[in-house]
Amino acid sequence: MLADIDDTITTHGRLDAAAYTALERLRDAGIAVVPVTGRPAGWCDMIARFWPVAAVVGENGALWYSLDHAARRMRRWQAQPEADRLARRATLDALAAQALRDVPGSAIAADQPFRLFDVAVDFAEDVGPLEAGAAERIAAIFHAGGAAAKVSSIHVNAWMGDWDKRAGVENLFATLWQPLDSVLDRVAFLGDSPNDAPMFGRIPLSVGVANVAPFLPGMATPPAYIASAEGGAGFVEFTEAVIAARKHQERKQTP
Repeated sequence: MLADIDDTITTHGRLDAAAYTALERLRDAGIAVVPVTGRPAGWCDMIARFWPVAAVVGENGALWYSLDHAARRMRRWQAQPEADRLARRATLDALAAQALRDVPGSAIAADQPFRLFDVAVDFAEDVGPLEAGAAERIAAIFHAGGAAAKVSSIHVNAWMGDWDKRAGVENLFATLWQPLDSVLDRVAFLGDSPNDAPMFGRIPLSVGVANVAPFLPGMATPPAYIASAEGGAGFVEFTEAVIAARKHQERKQTP
C-alpha cells in the first residue's frame, strides 16, 4: 500500500494511535506500506527506521530510503547527482525569496533544514492558512522561474528537476521489487491533494481521503475512489477494508 503522509495518514498534523496501529496491522498482515510524501530527507530517514514500513519515497519523488533490518543498512537513492543538486540550489532559493515577497504571510517551511532537493513554502502548516489562491500564486512564481512546483495540503514544494512522486515510486519498485507495471493489480495508493495527482493517475486502485474534495475540480487525474472519512480516519477506513478483503480471500482458499 502506498500512501501520502500529511492529512492522509496524519490528521491536522498529528499521527494518532489509530493510524499508527493501522500501519502495524498492515505489516502484520503481510501488506507492505510505503509512504510517498513531500516531506524532507531527514524525516524520511527517521520514518524508514522507526515506522513499520517497507520504504519511504520523499521530497515528492526526489529520493527513497529503505532499511534492511537484517543487515542494519539503509538503502538510499536520489534522482539527481549531487553536483547538479548543488548547482541549482541558488536559483531555487532565489525563487523562494521572491515567493515570500510576493505572497505576504507565506514562509519557508519549518522542516526546510532537513531537505536536500526541494524548497517548501508554508501556506497552511505553521502560518495561515492563507487565502484561497495563495498556494497557486506561489507555485506560479516557481514555474515562471523554470522550477517544478506541486501544491500539497500545507506546502508548495518546488525543485529543479523532472521527477515527481510517480517517478520515485517507479524507481523504488524497479530497484527493490518488481517493475510497477507488473504489480498494478496488487497496489493501492491513498492521497489527499494536488501533488498526489501523478499517483492517482498511475495506480488504478487510487483512493482519496475525504478531505481531497476541495481539490477535485482542478485535479487532472482525481482518485478512483473517495473514503468517507478525512485524514488518518480515512486511512484507517481503507486499511480495515483491505484487511477484511484479505481475510475473506484466505477463507475462500481454505479447503
